[in-house]
Amino acid sequence: MSRLAAIETLIGGSPRQLCWRIGYPVIGVGALLAIWWLGGLYIAAQPDLFAFTRFAPSAALPAAWGLLTSGDLFDAATASLQRIGWGMLIATFIAVPTGIVVGLWEVLQRATSFPFQLLRMVSPLAWMPIAVMIFATWDGAIIFLITMAAIWPILFSTAFAVQRIDPLHARVARNLGAPFMGRLKRLILPAIAPDVLAGIRLALGVAWVVLVPAEYLGVTSGLGYAINDARDILAYDRLAALVLWIGIIGYLLDSIVVALMRQVSWQHGN
Repeated sequence: MSRLAAIETLIGGSPRQLCWRIGYPVIGVGALLAIWWLGGLYIAAQPDLFAFTRFAPSAALPAAWGLLTSGDLFDAATASLQRIGWGMLIATFIAVPTGIVVGLWEVLQRATSFPFQLLRMVSPLAWMPIAVMIFATWDGAIIFLITMAAIWPILFSTAFAVQRIDPLHARVARNLGAPFMGRLKRLILPAIAPDVLAGIRLALGVAWVVLVPAEYLGVTSGLGYAINDARDILAYDRLAALVLWIGIIGYLLDSIVVALMRQVSWQHGN
C-alpha cells in the first residue's frame, strides 16, 4: 500500500474529500463566529448599546454551556419538540392524502389551485386570534399554528410529485387489473416519497421559525417562552445562547430529514 493510500485509509478519504466534508464547514462556522465577535465589539464601543454587550460570544457561549449542563435547555427543547412533532404529524396526515388526490385529478387541481394558493400566502401567525378562540389550551393553539405553517409545502410537493409520475406506468398498472390501493402502495407512494420528504423538509424549516413567536402565547415552557423570559429580565447572554441553541437544534432536525431523503433516493434509484 502506498503512503498516500495509507493516509486516505487513516483519515477515511482523500485530503480533498476531508476538506470538502470538514474543512469548509469549519471555515463557515469560523466566519460566523468572527462576525458575531466583531458585532460584539461594535456594541461594546457604543455607549447607547451598553446593555446589549452580553449578547457577544464571550458571554453568550458560557451561557449556552450553562443551559446545557443545568438541564434548562433539555426542558425547553422537549416542550418545543413535542409541539413541532404534533404539528408536523397532523400536517403530514392532512397534506399527503390531499396532495395525492389533487395530483391525480386535474379537475380538482384546477378547482383548488386558487384557494390553496390564497391560504398558502397567509402568514401562519395571522391565524393566532382564531387559534386562541377555537382551542381550549395554549398548546392546542400553538400546534394549530405549526400545522398551518407546515401543511402547504407538503401538500404542493406531494401534488407536484403525483403529476410527474409517468402516465404510461399508471396505464400499465390499470391494464393489468391493479386496484387503486395496489397502485397507491406499489406505484404512487414509492414514486413520490423523495418529493414528499423534500416538502417535509421545507415545512419543518417554516414551522421551526414559526414556533418561537407562537410560544409567546400563554405557555410557560418551550424555547420561545425561554427567549421571551430572558428578554423580560434583560439576560441578553441567555437570550443569545437560546438563539444559538435554536439554530443548532433546527440544523439537527433538518439533517435528520436530509438523511431520510438520501436513503429514500438511494432505494428509489435501485
